[in-house]
Amino acid sequence: MQYILRKATLSDLDSISPLFNSYRVFYGQSDNLLGSRKFISDRLGNDESTIIIAEDLHNNAVGFMQLYPTFSSIAARKSLILNDLYVDKRYRKKGIGEMFINFAKKYAMEIGVSSLSLETKIDNKIAQNLYEKLGFLTDSTILHYQLKMECEMSRT
Repeated sequence: MQYILRKATLSDLDSISPLFNSYRVFYGQSDNLLGSRKFISDRLGNDESTIIIAEDLHNNAVGFMQLYPTFSSIAARKSLILNDLYVDKRYRKKGIGEMFINFAKKYAMEIGVSSLSLETKIDNKIAQNLYEKLGFLTDSTILHYQLKMECEMSRT
């Protein structure tokens, strides 16, 4: 089967929200479809991210990827963070993840960013293998720190 990747719009909210909710559940968050819908609506509505949707030939959404713009002070240029990539369980191992990464690389080149970065769980070996196969390298010169703030995604 073939799949089509394209930029999402607000009209795709009903297709992306369940995928985004499943993505969050995969990463240990509680099931919250309403909160997921609001989060995606805010990102698209405020033009704060670029969301790419994968569809089968029947226009069924099978996965999504979310790219956030940021800046590199060192390079003095824009950069991109590939923050979210999710493919529905039923559609995995069909090359869709690789399609997303290649799309992100092409998009990054088109908009002229200095880098495309991503992170994944340390035990997500399948994703790590894909990223390394497609040219991503782990950064052994910088430590990534994070301060967790106590707040929960809105339920409304």
